[in-house]
This record gives sequence, structure tokens and C-alpha cells, in this order.
Amino acid sequence: MIDGFPFAAARGELHGTSAVAGFGRLQDLLNSPEGELEYWVQGTTDDQGRPALRLKAKGSLQLTCQRCLGALEFPLEVDSTLVLARNEAEIEAQPVEPDGPDRIVGGKEMAVGALLEDEILLAIPFAPRHGHCSGTDGRKGEDKASPFADLRGLLKRGGRAGN
Repeated sequence: MIDGFPFAAARGELHGTSAVAGFGRLQDLLNSPEGELEYWVQGTTDDQGRPALRLKAKGSLQLTCQRCLGALEFPLEVDSTLVLARNEAEIEAQPVEPDGPDRIVGGKEMAVGALLEDEILLAIPFAPRHGHCSGTDGRKGEDKASPFADLRGLLKRGGRAGN
């Protein structure tokens, strides 16, 4: 836990390793909870002088390929800046910067693990897959019949079955 605003103002730093198995919300996305992630948290300010936290994480995650359902090693490298705000109203009062840093409400008890887990979840691809994976369940080179082939035939005959 860190006290967000004093940590940012003092340019505080935390560094360590954390077991992948310790990130609860991440578990459903993993093929295996093996491994550790190295992390760094640093207090800083953004380009506009606002207090911020810079979060970095590096390591490897064992995801599941969405084509073959096999294990997929995903090299993780996160480097994010989170600008601190005193409350939601402060966040809403400023225009959204599409390419700017994310804004979060800072507090006296900010869980570093939860902040890191949020950034890790955002870094994982929606549908991870091997670059070389064909996803044909071992039938290399075979053409699969389209599940819509029968529908195509119906449409050509006027759209009614049994005619």
C-alpha cells in the first residue's frame, strides 16, 4: 500500500517481484499460473506537473492460444503512467486526452498489486494466438466445409427449405 500523493511528491520508488499466481483476476486468462513478474512503481509528475505514478512490469505469462487451445508464452512488458486526481469530479472536469495518460483517484491506501494487475490485464491481447498456429485441429492442408454452405444453397433456390 502507498499513500498516492505523498509518494508521487517524494518521487518514491518500489521495486520487486511478484508471483503470477498472486494476481487473482488474471488467473482465468492463464494457461498456467507459473512464473514471476518483476515490477517497479515510481512517484513522478506528468508533463503538466500533476502528481502521477509510473508503473512498469516485465516477465512472461502463460496464456492459452485461442486457435489451438495450447500454451502460449506471452512476453509482458508494461510501462504506464497514471495521473492522480483528488476525486472523480476533478477527472471529469478535464478533457479526455486520447493519447494521454490515464487518470485515477489517488488515496491514502492505494494497493500497488491491484494497480499493477489492472495494467497487466490491459496489456494482454483480447484473443491471444500463436503466429504460426493454423487452428485446424491437426488436419493440415484440408479445406473445411463452410458451416454456411447449406444456407448459401437455400438462398440460391429462393430462400425456402423444402421447395
